[in-house]
Amino acid sequence: MNNISFIKPNISLLEAYYKNINGYFTEDFPEVPLKFYDFVNGAPNNPPNDTQSLNGTRTYVLEYGTRVQIILQDTGTISTENHPIHLHGYSFYVVGYGTGNYNPQTANFNLVDPPYMNTIGVPVGGWAAIRFTADNPGTWFMHCHLEIHMSWGLSVVFIVKNGQGALETLPHPPADLPRC
Repeated sequence: MNNISFIKPNISLLEAYYKNINGYFTEDFPEVPLKFYDFVNGAPNNPPNDTQSLNGTRTYVLEYGTRVQIILQDTGTISTENHPIHLHGYSFYVVGYGTGNYNPQTANFNLVDPPYMNTIGVPVGGWAAIRFTADNPGTWFMHCHLEIHMSWGLSVVFIVKNGQGALETLPHPPADLPRC
C-alpha cells in the first residue's frame, strides 16, 4: 500500500506503541504513494521499471476523531485482480467505486446513502473510496484477505490515539493479563 510492503513485527504493535518500545515500527507511512504511474495499465505490456516500493513496519497515526478518506487503487504492476480489503476495529462507508485510475476530478461519490461495511472488494482494474471517523483508539490492521497478498505485504496498521475521557481512551491492560 502506497509503495510500502508491510513487514509483520515480532511483537504486538499495540504493546510496542503503548509501552513506548522503540525499534519495532515507524510512524511514517506515506499519505500518498511514493511514486505515481499508470497503476491499472502497468502490466503486462508496460510495467514500471521501479515502483520505488519499500519494505517496513510503517504505521499511519491518526488523532482521535479524525475523519478519514482512503482511496484503494488496484494496480496492474503484475496483473489486475479483485482485492477484498478488510479494516479491523472499524466499519466504514463505501462512498465510491470506479474503473481505471482514480481521478478526483471525475470520481462520483455517493454521500447520500453509502453502504456501511468492514470489508470492501476493490474492483479489478479500478478503485474504491471509503470513509470513517477514527474514534476507536488502538492499533488497527487493514489488509487484503487474499492470504498470499498479506504475505507479500498488502497491509498497513493505523494507530488511533486516545481522545479525552474514559470513553475515548483505550484502558490499560489488566495486571493479571496472561503473557504469550
